[in-house]
Amino acid sequence: MQLHDAFHRHLAQTSPYPIALDITGAQGCHLITRDGRRYLDLVAGLAVNNVGHGRPEVIAAIKAQAERYLHVIPYGEFIQEPQVRFAERLASVLPPQLDCTYFVNSGTEANEAALKLAKRITGRTRLVACHKSYHGSTHGSLSITGNEEKRYRNRPLLPDVDFITFNDPAELERIDERTAAVVVETIQGDAGVRVPDAAWLQALRARCTEVGAMLVFDEVQTGFGRTGELFAFMHFDVVPDILVLGKALGGGVPMGAFVSSREHMHLLTHDPVLGHITTFGGHPLPCAAGLAALEVLIAEDLPANAARMGRLFKELLRHPAIVEVRGEGLMLAVDLGDADRVQRVVHHCLDQGVLGFWFLSCPTAFRIAPPLTITEDEVRQACHIILDALDRWRGGFEE
Repeated sequence: MQLHDAFHRHLAQTSPYPIALDITGAQGCHLITRDGRRYLDLVAGLAVNNVGHGRPEVIAAIKAQAERYLHVIPYGEFIQEPQVRFAERLASVLPPQLDCTYFVNSGTEANEAALKLAKRITGRTRLVACHKSYHGSTHGSLSITGNEEKRYRNRPLLPDVDFITFNDPAELERIDERTAAVVVETIQGDAGVRVPDAAWLQALRARCTEVGAMLVFDEVQTGFGRTGELFAFMHFDVVPDILVLGKALGGGVPMGAFVSSREHMHLLTHDPVLGHITTFGGHPLPCAAGLAALEVLIAEDLPANAARMGRLFKELLRHPAIVEVRGEGLMLAVDLGDADRVQRVVHHCLDQGVLGFWFLSCPTAFRIAPPLTITEDEVRQACHIILDALDRWRGGFEE
């Protein structure tokens, strides 16, 4: 059976219209298909490949760890150096109150575990999240996802969940003494990259402190330099009680984590024991890869490059068809005000060798989230093709 046919027949599909590029290689900011075409990647596996594809330091760390050992025991029982060193390094770049990491398998599992931890800390059950948010596809994460289109087929979901409007100070009073956790994306991603006011995040922090609720920042997309800071909360002078990580955490290998204080995390060890448990969380391979990627990110100051290249995208992407370019660093949304226009532009860019992607919760915009290693020449090439696509749209896409 041909590979294309087997892909459609034997792999469960996520939509009726996958892009279906046949990838045989990836290097830097480019994907390579079986027919030898190179695509400039403005997606980075959806904010995963922050240090670029095929990074030699990450590959070397994976190979070295694979030769030592792979899985040996479910999380937490043995001392495994890759886990310990990665957690130690994360603590060194985070605020002092975020000094203890629990590694899991994905961002959505990290959100699930963060909810459990918040309930253990507070003894409360009520959860507050934001409209238009996205926190993952498992039941708990869907329960705090503010998009009914994603939720309605999966009910019943968790009870005692309420939603407030992102960046609206008037609704913060709805966070009360019954609230275990307020879970927010530091910058909303799938909603079309919505950046909050610093004053709102600071008021949110103050309200959570006042009523004793845990403030949980979901930095699955925003973490590891994407927004121009190592973590997006560093833009706003606000520190969460629990930090949720994923995507770029593993350097291109599947991984998630939630981070809090050692005092908080200790609650998961008793009454009952194994308050959260995972077979593959903290697997030594992604720990080794993630640590190598973090060292590259810091050594090459890739957050600073993300900030510079993000400013260049905003400078170059000026066109009558563009309503707005939103975001920080290399987490951007190009809003065209029309969903059909977005589809046409993204597909035309793909034909011209530039991979873009859309937002399910904001169909009028497409995302720009390339590897943080992208160069000025690559940014200019991408913008030239995007602007050409917009010109062709205005001309009806006639050749």
